[in-house]
Amino acid sequence: MATILEPGEIEAAASSPPFLHLPPSNVFELRALRLERLVEGHPLADYLRLIAGLCHVQQSLMDDPPMTTLPDPERLKVCQQHGLPPFAADSLVREDAWLPYLDALLQRYHPPPQPAVEKAVTTLRSANSGQLKAWAIALVSGQFALLPAALVPFLGAAMQAAWSHWLLNTPNLQLKPGDSLSQCPACGSPAMAGVIRHRGKYNGLRYLVCSLCACEWHVVRVKCVYCEQSKGLEYVSLDDDRHAANQAPLRAEVCPGCRSYLKLLYLENDAEAEALSADLTSLMLDMRLEQENYQRPAPNLLLSPGGD
Repeated sequence: MATILEPGEIEAAASSPPFLHLPPSNVFELRALRLERLVEGHPLADYLRLIAGLCHVQQSLMDDPPMTTLPDPERLKVCQQHGLPPFAADSLVREDAWLPYLDALLQRYHPPPQPAVEKAVTTLRSANSGQLKAWAIALVSGQFALLPAALVPFLGAAMQAAWSHWLLNTPNLQLKPGDSLSQCPACGSPAMAGVIRHRGKYNGLRYLVCSLCACEWHVVRVKCVYCEQSKGLEYVSLDDDRHAANQAPLRAEVCPGCRSYLKLLYLENDAEAEALSADLTSLMLDMRLEQENYQRPAPNLLLSPGGD
């Protein structure tokens, strides 16, 4: 039976922006290629190359996933019925479904001949499931001090691959906004950054990018995603002779009210920009804002704050 919309409802449906923008199936390959383009001459070149290598392995986990089962369909259904994140990281991380992704990543990853990297991989390979879960719980809850910094990129990469694979391979997902603007509707994790899109029905809209599953959800612009105020917001970018301040591809939306900030990518100024690679290659901006006593609630699961 067809549903007949009244004129006012038709206008509302036409003007309402799409809530979700799911990541492409080759999201990790795109990240790897972007990092490889940005690495030349960068002061963190060795680290960026390591992350690019991990991104290639992440893509292999998407294309050829390990033998495991998706999260319980009945639980996913109940979560969606109650408007809860169906892939809630704080609960699924305590279970076993993501561990095969870590095992496969460690088998497929060939570490460079660097003692610190080899030690991190060996530590993860020899740890039991209880220890791995304890480290992962600390990671998704933002308690980076509770796990060795060198383990973060590998744990984070495996978990990102698992959650993104589940997201893109679960049919008929019905996702609703989270409890806060910065919370992913799919897994409940905090946003890593925001993207201002520039094409088609998404033109000019801001989407936040999940730090874990890469899901993107719409949040209106010129509003702090943490305290939801708009007064006094400023937009700060790195000094760059190639771009005027108001045309920089990456800018931090700085809130004087709660003293927090979120990085934003403007695709009209760089159509190939990608959130994770842009974040990792702009850490100088984080250092500057930290010196000005602003806090960053947005995590990057491939980098431990203050880690080597």
